[in-house]
Amino acid sequence: MVASRHGLPLWMSTAASRVDFEGNVDTMFKDGKEQRKQHHAMRVSDANLGFGERALSAAGAAFVSAILVNPLDVAKTRLQAQAAGVPYLGLCGVACFETNTMLPDLRSSTPRTSSVLGSKIVCPPDCNQYKGTLDVLLKVIRQEGFWRLWRGTTASLTLAIPTVGIYMPCYDIFRNLMEDFTTQNAPNMTPYVPLVAGSLARSLACISCYPVELARTRMQAFKEARAGVKPPGVWGTLNGVINPVKSNNLLQNLQNSRILWTGLGAQLARDVPFSAICWSTLEPIRRRILGLVGDEANAASVLGANFSAGFVAGTLAAAATCPLDVAKTRRQIEKDPARALKMTTRTTLLEIWRDGGIKGLFMGVAPRVGRAGPSVGIVVSSYEVVKYFLYYRHLIQ
Repeated sequence: MVASRHGLPLWMSTAASRVDFEGNVDTMFKDGKEQRKQHHAMRVSDANLGFGERALSAAGAAFVSAILVNPLDVAKTRLQAQAAGVPYLGLCGVACFETNTMLPDLRSSTPRTSSVLGSKIVCPPDCNQYKGTLDVLLKVIRQEGFWRLWRGTTASLTLAIPTVGIYMPCYDIFRNLMEDFTTQNAPNMTPYVPLVAGSLARSLACISCYPVELARTRMQAFKEARAGVKPPGVWGTLNGVINPVKSNNLLQNLQNSRILWTGLGAQLARDVPFSAICWSTLEPIRRRILGLVGDEANAASVLGANFSAGFVAGTLAAAATCPLDVAKTRRQIEKDPARALKMTTRTTLLEIWRDGGIKGLFMGVAPRVGRAGPSVGIVVSSYEVVKYFLYYRHLIQ
């Protein structure tokens, strides 16, 4: 196995070779000719992979990840939507009716215990509430069916494949270009390249595919009220968003179409710091693990190192950005077009703080963290393993 300094595999990008574990820029070689030769070899290993190959690698990883973690995404979205005031009726499995004669008996410690008033049954207020991640999963299975846990998977796949197909390759390309520049002109800035490259790549991916993200959140948040009626898909959900503001004026319709980007600011406010935290955490962990492996690196060690680094980085980034995720969800599920267009991330965060305090800001943090860790680990490790095999295919050719 060809290796670079610190025993890192050559197929890894220049980021893994130019920055040491303390975050200091390495001079690499004293001899300029030898340095240029090594630099050229590194660029062949990573930069010669085309955008299409990178995108295919990332899209395949995103496909697998989106399917595996979707139930946790549904749980997170419903907990956040419930905190925003979305009602979920009929969760307790008991026929509940209102009564005008007297209040229900709320003294029972059992949530589904009801007071019988003549022929009427009255349920406690917390009967129609989700109480946590596991409670959401169990109630969705019981009330809506097992496969409803994958509600929004079509949107997730529609979103994940192009988003990650843009995000991961662009991150690689931006990182390589910026490291070329900083190594020559501003060596002290090189350790910060993953943070900036990740933020730029994520912003580009978010803006490109945002309407599908809006559809996915709404598909997961709202429960179909009519039994036996198939919920709308991605296109039907987006039509439901834009129909209230449609008019006969083409120019007005074009202006109103901005409602499809409702909450984009909150999405960027969440995803940009998420990517910055994620990549600035992931890169040094990955470099350290692969540095320990050195010349013995193979597909299994590449998979393990990247999954471990991605899991840790994704978990930390998801926990840190949870308040912004709550704000994003609240803005995306707002059904009043006029209010949706006036909402800002700042006012939404203040509203959440006023209504629920710290608990409100971190609503759904458990399923969010449980989803993000494995998701980032799967995407990054799968992406790098495919790059590993593509590198050796190029090497043989």
